[in-house]
Amino acid sequence: MSLREQLCAYGRRAVELGLVIGTSGNLSVRQGDLVAVTPSGAALDRLTPEMCPIVDVEGYLVEGELQPSSETPMHLAVYETTDAQAIVHTHSVFGTVVATTMTELPPVHYNALLLGGVVKVAEYATYGTPELAANVRAALEGKQAALMANHGGVTIGATLEQAFEATRLLEWLCEVYVRGLGVGKPTILTEEQLAAVVERSFNPPQFPRR
Repeated sequence: MSLREQLCAYGRRAVELGLVIGTSGNLSVRQGDLVAVTPSGAALDRLTPEMCPIVDVEGYLVEGELQPSSETPMHLAVYETTDAQAIVHTHSVFGTVVATTMTELPPVHYNALLLGGVVKVAEYATYGTPELAANVRAALEGKQAALMANHGGVTIGATLEQAFEATRLLEWLCEVYVRGLGVGKPTILTEEQLAAVVERSFNPPQFPRR
């Protein structure tokens, strides 16, 4: 599957799962010095491969008739300072709720470790600006996910599939936390408890054969 075909496939999934609405959200995938990105102003479930522009890592349009997403500067900034090969940015409901009310998402479940632990909320800045790109880059340091204040979420991965699954996990964690607040005060896992999870992952139980 080509890079552009991947964008179309995961764009449709983002819409189907309610992670974006209208023309919000954007995805990109990198190969070498080239980045395929979703176009500006297009609904993700209506994309065709030829609609997706390709830019180089310096931000120059290399191929395609449509303009890249306005968030392309943020994508390129993240590629510049991480090993990411794919990025997913959504305006999911529970992620946005957390991003409008908190400065970080605490680890309410040990699967938060898959995203790097505590998920930071990048300071607010106008979309598509160098300021937002810098804020997101800082919030992602050492992480696979970040939230963007009053905006949405962003995840990274070695593949578009990995970045997309990180987005799904981020939204699930946010939903657990928000729904937990409706029942009581969510219990936050301690550093010791999280360390024990890491230790267990390296030393899983062994079951002998008969």
